[in-house]
Amino acid sequence: MTIDLTTPALLFPAISLLLLAYTNRFLTLANLIRELHARYQQSHDQLIPGQIANLRYRVVLIRNMQAFGVASLLLCVVCMFVLFLGWVTVGEWIFALSLVLMAISLLLSFREIQVSVDALNIRLRDLEDHPESK
Repeated sequence: MTIDLTTPALLFPAISLLLLAYTNRFLTLANLIRELHARYQQSHDQLIPGQIANLRYRVVLIRNMQAFGVASLLLCVVCMFVLFLGWVTVGEWIFALSLVLMAISLLLSFREIQVSVDALNIRLRDLEDHPESK
């Protein structure tokens, strides 16, 4: 397979949108953590530290998702520069590495979604176990 200068550029819109989605997830999580912290300061609810631990793990996942996504984008830029210099074989390897980094980012995103759903299921079970609190 031979790639040209435009091949890595095809990933720019996809990576940019993905990073925007990751940033939105991060901001939502940050607001939730601030809200839980304030609620804990007022009530010292014993369920909140467990939720905070879950959120801490999710923040680490999102940080890593973003890092691998940014690294993938950076390698696309390097790939384009290398291809511009005429080093096609090196460019192909760099582009392949960029794709691997993007795949890792997407796998981390999948894991973060699983953790998020698990946390929501715990909350739903709590509602089912305590119907009087509805």
